[in-house]
Amino acid sequence: MKKGSTRIRLQRHGRKNYAFYSIVIANADAKRDGRFIEKLGTYNPNTNPATIDLNFERALYWVNVGATPTETAHSILSKEGVYLKKHLEGGVKKGAFDEATAEAKFAAWKAEKAQKLQKQEDAQAQAKKADAKARLDAEKKINEAIAAKIAEKKAAAAAAKAEAEAAEAPAEEAAEAPAEA
Repeated sequence: MKKGSTRIRLQRHGRKNYAFYSIVIANADAKRDGRFIEKLGTYNPNTNPATIDLNFERALYWVNVGATPTETAHSILSKEGVYLKKHLEGGVKKGAFDEATAEAKFAAWKAEKAQKLQKQEDAQAQAKKADAKARLDAEKKINEAIAAKIAEKKAAAAAAKAEAEAAEAPAEEAAEAPAEA
């Protein structure tokens, strides 16, 4: 890489074990967290799915003027559709299709991506509900077992008390009978 060329890369922020990143344009020889030319957005891998906030137009501009991304930045830009848009614009310039077709293809891709993301979120929510229900059922079983043990102890205590009362009653009757005679 020649000196003075620009890179699209991540700049680390956040605390230990909880990093989030700024997506920036920087000179290739600048430090990772050093000076940068422009901030394009943020990337937070701590959420599920990862949260990406990107200035799409500026990212497309920098890709078109030749800024080279790092591997992670390339992956982020691909997932956001920057490279697809660049590819479609190249097809328009070559005359393979017109601008309206390119926009329609990009809109269809975005809609499909949003639908996949929604399915993933729904599946996660359903799994979370199922997990909560399973934990609740397990807790109910444990509580029922504890309640059964307590009932047994109470029944045993009541039986012992009744037995003790029954043993005292004949002794009292026997003591009263000779006294009457």
